[in-house]
Amino acid sequence: MSERAAGPNAMAPRKTLAVALHGIEPATFERCALIRDWLGDHGVERVTLLVIPARDLHPVGARSPAMIDWLCERRRAGDSIAQHGFQHAGPRAGASARGVLARAHPQRGGEFLGLDDAETRRAVHAGWRLLKLAGIEPDGFVAPAYAYTAALRQALTLRFHWWAGLLRVHRTCPAPDEDPRKPLAPAWSLATAGPLSRVLSPQMVRIGSLLPTGTLRLDVHPAYLQHPRHMLALEWVLGRVGGRRTAVTYLELAGV
Repeated sequence: MSERAAGPNAMAPRKTLAVALHGIEPATFERCALIRDWLGDHGVERVTLLVIPARDLHPVGARSPAMIDWLCERRRAGDSIAQHGFQHAGPRAGASARGVLARAHPQRGGEFLGLDDAETRRAVHAGWRLLKLAGIEPDGFVAPAYAYTAALRQALTLRFHWWAGLLRVHRTCPAPDEDPRKPLAPAWSLATAGPLSRVLSPQMVRIGSLLPTGTLRLDVHPAYLQHPRHMLALEWVLGRVGGRRTAVTYLELAGV
């Protein structure tokens, strides 16, 4: 074996790109499908699709059979499906200070803040059951606004293989010998609320994509289609990393 072949780069881990498409429901289905096609055009072969089971308490399967067919098709093509809360509603009155922050920023609604253990389990399992009945059993879970509680994390161990936080993607039942200190993989997203945030966030995402992380996570929302600067920023990032990173789902990222 040559000295070059045995050098430090020979066994270097691959760099990955993990894109999550948020807020999929009947009202956003057409926009989400357009964005997924757009991502495919930019070389993103695998995406994690975050589905809201019952926005406004209307089961997703009954409202949009076409969306269910699309999700099944995307799963067969290699995408992963995650449950994205239950209604994706904001926190109840009387929740913690973090819940007050979430109410002040609806895009960050922390649905499970302020719920007790039983209420959390019921919401999680009701959402899982609705998706299962629709034929799209999710393999993972992403809480709205990445707002988790101890009760929520405990409830996830019964149904899901993985869950995603703001900084990492975790297995719900890690192996006994698994290192809990996984490398950081922060999720980068673009703000759609507040004029200053809308102006600054595209540049922040560009900067984030330049960091030497093993995994680059990008959050994409259907509302981005209404903000040309956001789409241009994503296009810049994908154009830069497209040939350097392998697209993976959160299921793969969790090592399940």
